[in-house]
Formats: sequence, C-alpha cells, structure tokens
Amino acid sequence: MSYKIVFFDLDGTLLNEEKQLPADAADAVRELKKRGVEPVIATGRAPYFFLPILESLGIDSYISLNGAYVVYQGKPLLKRPIPRADLEKLVALAGSHRHSLVFEGGEAYFTDSEAHPFVEEAIASLRVAMPGFDPGYWRNEDIYQVFLHCESHEEHLYEQLLTELKMVRWHTKALDVLPSDGSKALGIDMLLRHLKLQPEQAVAFGDGLNDKEMLKHVGLGIAMGNSHPELLPFADFVTAHVDEGGVVQGLQHAGLLP
Repeated sequence: MSYKIVFFDLDGTLLNEEKQLPADAADAVRELKKRGVEPVIATGRAPYFFLPILESLGIDSYISLNGAYVVYQGKPLLKRPIPRADLEKLVALAGSHRHSLVFEGGEAYFTDSEAHPFVEEAIASLRVAMPGFDPGYWRNEDIYQVFLHCESHEEHLYEQLLTELKMVRWHTKALDVLPSDGSKALGIDMLLRHLKLQPEQAVAFGDGLNDKEMLKHVGLGIAMGNSHPELLPFADFVTAHVDEGGVVQGLQHAGLLP
C-alpha cells in the first residue's frame, strides 16, 4: 500500500513526557513532507495549545479537540460544537457533585471554578496557560470539548449522560467530554473525503485512549511503545517509545522512511 497521509497524535506520540518534540521525530515529519506525504496533527488538544508546534514543523492542517474542529491548510473544514442542551445537562450534574468543568471554545477556554486543585493539576500536566474564569462561557460561545474534573471512582455518576456524551479519561483527575459519536476518526474521515483519499491510504500514530477509533479507522494504525495498554488491541503495529525513536521506527515500518 502506498500511503499518502499520516496523522500524528501529540502528547505521548510526537511530544514526550516533558511535552518536548524529540529532534528525530521532528526531522522525520519534515522528511515526510519532502517525500510528498502529508503530515497532519490529530489531537485532543485545542488549537491554541499547539500552534507553536505547527509552526516549528511547517504544518497547517490538523484534527483538534478530538475531531470536533478540523482545519486543512489553514482553512476550517469542520466545526462541530457540543449541543447546548447537552452542555446544560452536564453543567447541572457536575454542579450537583461539585466537580469542576473547563469549557474549550475554538479560540479560548474557561473554567467554572477558581483555583480548583484538580483543574490546576490536570492543566499543568499539559504545560499550557491556565484557563480563564467564566462559569457562563458555555452559554454564549460554541464549545467543542469540556474537561470534567473528577476521579475514576466517580465516573459512574455521569452514566445518565452517556447517550448524548462520550467521556474519555486523559488524566487521573480529568476526562474529555465530547459528543457521543465524536472521535478523531470522525475528523479524519472528513479530511480524507475532502482530499478524495481512502482510509486505507492513511497511517495514524497514537498512544492514548482517545486514539482507539483513529487507529482502527486508517490503513495502518501504529501505537507508541509508551501507549496505554488498552490501546494496543486497536493497533496494527506497536513501535518504540516516543523517546526511543518510535516515530521514525513506525514510519520505516510503513515504508515511508528508509
């Protein structure tokens, strides 16, 4: 199979534990471009969290916010906010349990709690600026994803919302909340159709629970050596750790690098 496009997750895939981009991974992405293969970021992060990485790699196409916000060559292809009625249910239920929320819009993000330790711990792990404080931000702006801050033993409190919303844990104190059918695969499919490419012509790299659908959807799904164990059954190939040449090894396995 001749692959035409490669989707890269960020945290744990292109970025290591320190949120640094290893030099070999950066060089590999640039080499892909020289060889006529399109590299695209596919992340749960919002665009304002990774613009410097895009600039450093010379990439202007991305699947962000777990498939809800898709941009190709700098132009939006898909904006898919969470329905306001579903947000209202989430806000009410989280409030009843005193769990903090962070609302991610297309250009900014805000929390409904000031100085909450769970929010501070989770956001600090991303190495980005803390959200602003605006409990009513979700009422007037399109929200593409929400961080729900609770521990794993409390997840059952939200089971009643799982017909409308999907929740994917990314931190011991935080979950991504998105539409029930939302995923990176949805955004990838939109982009592939725009480019008139088939999923079989695509490769995807990931390491987390929000990468399951993506790895399963493409022609070659590659899990990093540092992946969450539950991701591995969805991968066609398991490469090395992000800090041990995992991106290069995976691209070599795909026949895209010598």
